[in-house]
Amino acid sequence: MSPSSQLIPDAQLDLRGTPCPINFVRTKLRLQQMNPGSLLEVWLDPGEPIEQVPDSLTMAGFIVEQITDCSGYFSILVRRPLT
Repeated sequence: MSPSSQLIPDAQLDLRGTPCPINFVRTKLRLQQMNPGSLLEVWLDPGEPIEQVPDSLTMAGFIVEQITDCSGYFSILVRRPLT
């Protein structure tokens, strides 16, 4: 088993069909409600959402651990930092 296959999210957020920047705002709010160190799985549409949201989350101090192309949408795993 590779380490990436052991990433089990603490919560999931389906934002398919949600436009930018609303999808970033909802992801950030959800992460802020979670405990430090928690992992959130977010589903995003191709195009602008997957191009913008991971970079915006990184700039906001969150850790994007994995991005997976799920054929029609993308799954990203984002961790809330411990501090």
